[in-house]
Amino acid sequence: MTDVTVKQLSEVVGTPVERLLEQLGEAGVDVSSADQKVTEEQKLKLLEHLRKSHGKGAGGEGKKITLRRKSTQELRVTGSQGRSKTVSVEVRRRRTYVKRDEAEGAAPEPQPAAPVASKAAQIAKQVEEERQAAVAASRRAEEERKAAEAERKAEAERKAEEAARQEAEEAERRKVEEAARAEQEKAAPEPIPAPPPEAESAKPGRRRRPAAKEREAGPPGRREELHVASDKRGRRKGKGKTTRVAAAAVASKHGFERPTAPVVREVALPESITVGELAQKLAIKAPELIKALMGMGVMVTINQPIDRDTATLVVEELGHVAVPMQQADLDEELAVAAAEPTGELKPRPPVVTIMGHVDHGKTSLLDYIRSTRVAAGEAGGITQHIGAYHVKTDRGGITFLDTPGHAAFTAMRARGAKVTDIVILVVSADDGVMPQTVEAVQHAKAAGVPLVVAVNKIDKPEADPERVKNELSQHEVIPEEWGGDTQFVHVSALKGTGVENLLEAVNLQAELMELKAPAEGAAQGVVIESRLDKGRGPVATILVQRGMLNKGDVILTGQEFGRVRAMFDESGKPVKSAGPSMPVEILGLSGTPNAGDDVLVLEDERKAREVALFRQGKFRESKLASQQAAKLENIFSQMQEGEVGTVNILLKADVQGSAEALRDAMEKLSTDEVKVKIVAAGVGGITESDINLAKASDAIVIGFNVRADAGARKAVAEQDVDLRYYSVIYEAIDDVKQALSGLLSPEMREEIIGLAEVKDVFKSSQFGAVAGCLVVDGMIKRGNPIRVLRDNVVIYEGELESLRRFKDDVNEVRAGTDCGIAVKNYNDVKPGDQIEVYQRVEVARTL
Repeated sequence: MTDVTVKQLSEVVGTPVERLLEQLGEAGVDVSSADQKVTEEQKLKLLEHLRKSHGKGAGGEGKKITLRRKSTQELRVTGSQGRSKTVSVEVRRRRTYVKRDEAEGAAPEPQPAAPVASKAAQIAKQVEEERQAAVAASRRAEEERKAAEAERKAEAERKAEEAARQEAEEAERRKVEEAARAEQEKAAPEPIPAPPPEAESAKPGRRRRPAAKEREAGPPGRREELHVASDKRGRRKGKGKTTRVAAAAVASKHGFERPTAPVVREVALPESITVGELAQKLAIKAPELIKALMGMGVMVTINQPIDRDTATLVVEELGHVAVPMQQADLDEELAVAAAEPTGELKPRPPVVTIMGHVDHGKTSLLDYIRSTRVAAGEAGGITQHIGAYHVKTDRGGITFLDTPGHAAFTAMRARGAKVTDIVILVVSADDGVMPQTVEAVQHAKAAGVPLVVAVNKIDKPEADPERVKNELSQHEVIPEEWGGDTQFVHVSALKGTGVENLLEAVNLQAELMELKAPAEGAAQGVVIESRLDKGRGPVATILVQRGMLNKGDVILTGQEFGRVRAMFDESGKPVKSAGPSMPVEILGLSGTPNAGDDVLVLEDERKAREVALFRQGKFRESKLASQQAAKLENIFSQMQEGEVGTVNILLKADVQGSAEALRDAMEKLSTDEVKVKIVAAGVGGITESDINLAKASDAIVIGFNVRADAGARKAVAEQDVDLRYYSVIYEAIDDVKQALSGLLSPEMREEIIGLAEVKDVFKSSQFGAVAGCLVVDGMIKRGNPIRVLRDNVVIYEGELESLRRFKDDVNEVRAGTDCGIAVKNYNDVKPGDQIEVYQRVEVARTL
C-alpha cells in the first residue's frame, strides 16, 4: 500500500480530518496538516495506538460483551407521477464491552488518567459507530428510493414498448388488410357452394346459412358490408383447404380518424347567448354543455340564455378560447344579415313635416287637410308628440309629420327634419317670426331640406304677410317673388283658404326632387314615436323609407327587437304590408324603442336578439360609467362649493318623445345652487315599483298624460309620495321651477334707512365722545347697524350705543331733527362725518 495524505486516509476510514489529526498526534506521529503524507510505519503506529486505547493489547484479548440494538423507521418517498410510497428503514446499533483480568492490570501501577482516557475513547467510539449506523441507514433509504424510481422508469419503458409494439402490429395488420382488399378487388374469391336445401332441412333446430351470393347481395337498398371484430380472423372452406382471410378484407373502414390533437376553437361571445347556440359554436352536444355548466354550479336548460361571463368561464373550462364580440364585428355581421332592398326604383310619396312656433296653426292646417278634428282633442290646444298621417290628394299621396312647437320639443323637431323630404314652415301672419320659427328654419337648413312657407291666419284683420316675408328674409329665407327659391303660400287653416295651393306647391317641390325608392325586399325605416299600451304592449310608429315591411318580419331597432305581430295605419285599420313613405304602428317589440332609432328587417331572429342584447349591455356600461363620473363630480363640487340643493324627479309619460322633451327641459333648469335629478324616466302607466323607487330616492313622481294603477295609488297613500299629473308640458316645467326656487337660499340685501351729519362732538363721562347730529335723510333707529363715513369713505362699521333727543333716550329720530349719537367702541368722530344707518333684508330668489 503506497503512502496517502491525511485527507485521503480520512475518507477511507470514514473519520473527519480534524479527528484523524488528533489521533495521529496522540499516537506520536508528527503530522499537522491534511495534505501531509502518512507512511506505512506511521499507519501501523496509529493502529497500535488505537488498539491500546480500545483495550486490545499484544498479549491477548480480554473478555468482551457485545450488545446489539435494532430499530425500524418508515419514510414516505414521492414519485415522479405524484404518488407517494412508504419505505421501511432498519437502523442497527452495536456496542461492545471488554472486561480485563485483575492480574493483568496489577503488575504495573496504572496511571490515574488511563481509565479516564479509556472511557473517553469508548464513548468516542460509540458516538462514531452511531454516526456510521445513521449514515448507512440513510444510504440504504436512498438506494431503496433509487431502486423504486428505477422500477417505475422500467415500468414506463415497458408500457411504452408495449404501446409501440401494438402500434406496429396495428400498422402491420392494416398493411395486410390493404393487400387483402387489393387482391379481392383484382380477383374475387371463388364462391363457397351452398349446401342443398335437403341437408339444411334434415337438421332441425339449426338456421339455414345464406349463400355467398345472398350474403353479398343482401336485402334491397342495403349497403354491402360485413363487420368483423379485430381480434378474429375470417375462414372459409373450399376444396379441402383452409384459407386465412384478413379481417379487414371483409370489414368496412371507418369514415373518420381520431384527431391527433384536441381542436381549440375561438368562440365569439355576445352579451347573452342561449345554451343551444353556444353548444353549436363549440361543436358539442347540448347535454354535454349542460353537464359542464352543472359541474360549475349553474343549472340551465337548452333554451335558457346565459350572460357573457358565464359563457366565457364554461368555454375556457372546455379548453377553447372565448373572444368577446366587438362592435365592429357586430356591425359587419349586421350589414351582412340586413339585405339591401332590391328591385326597381319607383316613385314614392313625399314625407312632409309641418314645423313652426307654438299656436301658429300647424295642427289646424293638417286637420283641415285630413278633414278631421285633431286639434280639438289635444290638451291645451298644443301638440305634445309627433303625429304621422298619410293623406291622399288628387296628385298623389303625401305623408305628413306634425311636430310640436313648444320650446321643450327641440329634439323632436330636429328628428322630424332629419326624416323628411319637405318642410312646411307655418308662420302666423299676425305674430310674425317667433323663436321656434327661427329654430325650425335652422333645423331645416341643417338637414338640407327645402322649405315651403305657409303664412297662416291671413283672414285676421291684423294679418300682415309682408311682415313675415321681411322677417324671414333676415334668416336667409327669400321668397320666389324676391328672387329667392322659397315658395310662400297664404292660407287660412280655419276657412281652408289657399290649402289647395299649398298642396300643389308641395307636389311641385316633390316632382322637382324626383323622390324614388325600391319597393321590394327587406324594409328599412326609422322610429317616429313609441309608447307603452297596457292592452297591447309596446307600440312603435315606424316610417318605412325603403323596401316592403310585411306582417311577421323580424325587425331590429336600437336596443329592441321582435317580430311584427300586427300593423295598423294612422286611422287604426289593420294592414298586412307597408311600402316606402308609409307610416304604420307595429306590435310585437320587446320594449319601447327610442324615437329616431333606425329600423332593420333581418332574416334571423337569433341575430336580432344577439345585437339587441349587445347594445343593451353597452348602454348599461356607459350609463354606469356616467353615473360613477357624476358621483365623483358631485363629491368634488360639494367639497368645493358646499351642499347643493337637489330635486329628484321620477318621470312617466305616454310616449317616448314627450319623456325625452320633459327630461331635457327639466334638466336645463339646474343651476350651480339647485339641480334637477331625473331618477328614472319611462313610458307607460305609473306602477307600484315606480312609487317604491320614488320613496327610496325621495323623488317627486310626475305623470304626463298617464295615470297610476290601483297598486300604485295604494302605495302613494301608504308611503306619502308626492304624485302629480300633467297634460300640458309648460305647466309641469313651471311647477318644477317653483320647487327649485324654494331651494334657493334667500338673497340678503342692505337698505339704507337714514343718514345723519355730525355738526359737533361733545365729551361725556359715561359714553366718551358724543356726536351732535342733524338727520338729513330717512330716520335713525337705535337697534340698526351703522357706518361712519368720512369724505364718503367708510372708516368704521358698528352699532349705536346711545341715541338721545335733548336729554331723553329715544328709539328713532326722523329727518330734519337734531339728536345725539354715541357710537359704541369708537371715539374718533369728527365734525363733518356722516353716520349711515341701514338694515339687512332677505329677498326670496327665483330662477
